[in-house]
Order: sequence, then structure tokens, then C-alpha cells
Amino acid sequence: MITLRHETKNDYPAITRVNDLAFGRKAEGNLIKQLRNKNTFVPELSIIAEYNKQVVGHMLFTLVEITNEHKSHQTLTLAPMAVIPEYQKKSIGKLMIVFGLQEARELGHRSVIVVGHPSYYPKFGFVPASKWNISSPFPAPEEAFMALELQTGSLSGIDGRVVFPPEFDGL
Repeated sequence: MITLRHETKNDYPAITRVNDLAFGRKAEGNLIKQLRNKNTFVPELSIIAEYNKQVVGHMLFTLVEITNEHKSHQTLTLAPMAVIPEYQKKSIGKLMIVFGLQEARELGHRSVIVVGHPSYYPKFGFVPASKWNISSPFPAPEEAFMALELQTGSLSGIDGRVVFPPEFDGL
């Protein structure tokens, strides 16, 4: 039985461990530590997956901007998402995404950007962000740079380049 919940301060070491194990490096764990100290961090959207009271997964949504020469629009990005290797391919990521997207909707967020596997994220409604003329600030295949409207029409009339907090530069 997987339990999903918001992170607490007591979870910080376990979250770092999950990300380090899942990615095989320390960059994502360090990113999360840095983001917690920024105003782009949304504590209610730092999601934990537990199995037998052990943290086996973590997912984070962070505030980012879509900007062009005329305006800026706030959105979320889903990154990073991690499940420790021995629990991967057991639908834990799927559970976290469904839970996290619902939480984001309930908090009034309107859209989400993700850079991810084009065969995985579309099942949650993500489509290439190019549909709205939204572009990535770094080289990414068009089909891997995706967006999702949490509220129908929320990206209508929005276009520009996504601006990630500088903490993401280390990835």
C-alpha cells in the first residue's frame, strides 16, 4: 500500500536519498535543497510516496515563468520526480503525478510544464508545449518539452520561453 502526502522537514534526508538513488547522482537532491529556500518553492506540491513507512518516491512542482517581450505568465514545472530503483515500474510515479496534478488544481494553479519521456507524460494529458508556441530555454526535443492545462484554456494566448529558476542550471 502506497501512501501519498506532502513533505515535512523530517523527510529531507529521505528525499535527498531517493533522488540520489533514482538519478545515480547528487544534482537533483541538491536542486531540491536549493529550491526550498526560494519563493518559487510550493511546499504543498512537494509530494512523498511511502511504502511501509519508508520514503520510496518524491515529486516536486516549482513555480516558473513563461515570458515574451510583452508579458510574463506564471506556471508550474514538474521536476524532479524520482522513485528509488527497486520500486520503479510499480506505478508509484503515476500515483504521484495524478495526486500532484489534483493538488495543483485545488491550489488554483492553471498549467504545468514538464521535460520528460514523450511516451509517458501524454497519458496524463501533456502535449508538446509548441502547441501554444511555448519554447524551452535549453535544447530539448519538441516532443519531450510538454505542457498541460490544469484549467481548460489556461494557456490560450500564452506564448514565449519558459524561464526556470537559476538553480536548475546545474542539471
